[in-house]
Amino acid sequence: MFYSLYFGISLWSIRKSYDHVNDIPYNTFGVVLGTSKYLHGGGINAYFKYRMDAAYFLFFHKKIRYIIVSGDNRERNYNEPKMMKKELMKKGIPSSFIYEDFSGISTLHSVIRVHKIFNQKKFTIISQKFHNERAIFIGNCLGLDVIGFNAKSLSFDSKIQFREILARIKAIYDIFFTYFSKYKMEN
Repeated sequence: MFYSLYFGISLWSIRKSYDHVNDIPYNTFGVVLGTSKYLHGGGINAYFKYRMDAAYFLFFHKKIRYIIVSGDNRERNYNEPKMMKKELMKKGIPSSFIYEDFSGISTLHSVIRVHKIFNQKKFTIISQKFHNERAIFIGNCLGLDVIGFNAKSLSFDSKIQFREILARIKAIYDIFFTYFSKYKMEN
């Protein structure tokens, strides 16, 4: 059952997930989903590096005009958006083209906030393919026109794959049982 759920979300987003810059349509905003710059044991997190490379690549190929860096900022010494913005500026992207979302504590929150806070219904998610598939699914369930640009990924990692299965289950639960029930109560 869990694998059918996993592959169902992958199939849902297959036509909205892009690997090549020449194929992806233009969107005004690109949204980089957060991750830590550093590994727990030290060293640079490759997921972080590859997401920054992908955002830079899209920006300089004029496939996006602005970048929203969305991530966790709940602890005093941990600030994903600030780390991402700094890295993108080092690559040569002017700070005036980078917006920070400090409350992107989950993929669902990041997608919702791009719509509610930044007033965007159409945007490009920038992360690894497995993460983009979930974000596209979430965005489409919320009525948004979301596509994904797939940053380079690492070789198969069973720990990441297991975590992604759980994240997809949680995403479905959050969308259908939390978000939609809250939305019904507000309207």
